[in-house]
Amino acid sequence: MSLLTVGTVAFDKLETPFGKTDKILGGAATFISMASSLLGVKTGIVSVVGGDFPEEYIDLLKSKNIDLSGLEIIPNGKTFFWEGKYHNDLNSRDTLATELNVLENFEPKVPEQWKDCKVLMLGNLHPLVQKSVLEQIDIRPELVVLDTMNFWMDHTWDELMTVIKEVDVLSINDEEARQMSGEYSLQKAAKKIMTMGPKTVIIKKGEHGALLFQDERVFFAPALPLEDVFDPTGAGDTFAGGFSGYLASTEDYSFENMKRAIIYGSALASVTVEKFGTDSLNELTKERLDERLKRFQDLISFEMKL
Repeated sequence: MSLLTVGTVAFDKLETPFGKTDKILGGAATFISMASSLLGVKTGIVSVVGGDFPEEYIDLLKSKNIDLSGLEIIPNGKTFFWEGKYHNDLNSRDTLATELNVLENFEPKVPEQWKDCKVLMLGNLHPLVQKSVLEQIDIRPELVVLDTMNFWMDHTWDELMTVIKEVDVLSINDEEARQMSGEYSLQKAAKKIMTMGPKTVIIKKGEHGALLFQDERVFFAPALPLEDVFDPTGAGDTFAGGFSGYLASTEDYSFENMKRAIIYGSALASVTVEKFGTDSLNELTKERLDERLKRFQDLISFEMKL
């Protein structure tokens, strides 16, 4: 019951129609690991930060029982930084600044105690970095999940195709699925992507939910209707952490259990968007998560006589 994630641990500076922040804790690995640790999974991070990364953030992650032995700290370096401004619909945003800093020359190092992890979550990074982590694992994990984005499709297609062949689950959004496959229909897109390597494809549709594809089987999970969406940053990574974390906690990788994992991921993501950054995840209790899961159950359950 262990999950290792490789991804960014970063600073975000955000502006939405509801407010703005200075530099706060962000990054794909941060959201993924915080989500999975909430499910009682032994969770580790492989990432890099600079000497400017506050000790209070280190303490926060450790307080969630996240193993930071794979987090490299470069004393004279600066932590990866992203600044963005969301439009009124919160579905689109402008990137105002991206500073790779220590991430530019990142060479991941998997700690010895994590080279037999059960589940490996490859967060959104350069495909060669993702592949490097795979190559350092002594025994292939029982499940490998990969996230990627348009940028890597545009600039590192061949490398991306190489690493995709080695994963079990690919998690991308609808725009990315269409770009990767060249198909507009998401069902056709998923089928084509599955010929590239992954047996399972998750296509995220933001506020419109997520689709799960495997062989000829399809499952759809709606997004939970919310009165207030404050900050969508990290929602997709939280979803990935909830999905992979639930599978790691149950050690059941069947399609039926993946359906439940999609709901767990969606429930956790619905919590993340209610405050800036990691604040909601940091404050989340088991009771509140159970209440959110119950709301999902009520949303999608019905009886019908046929």
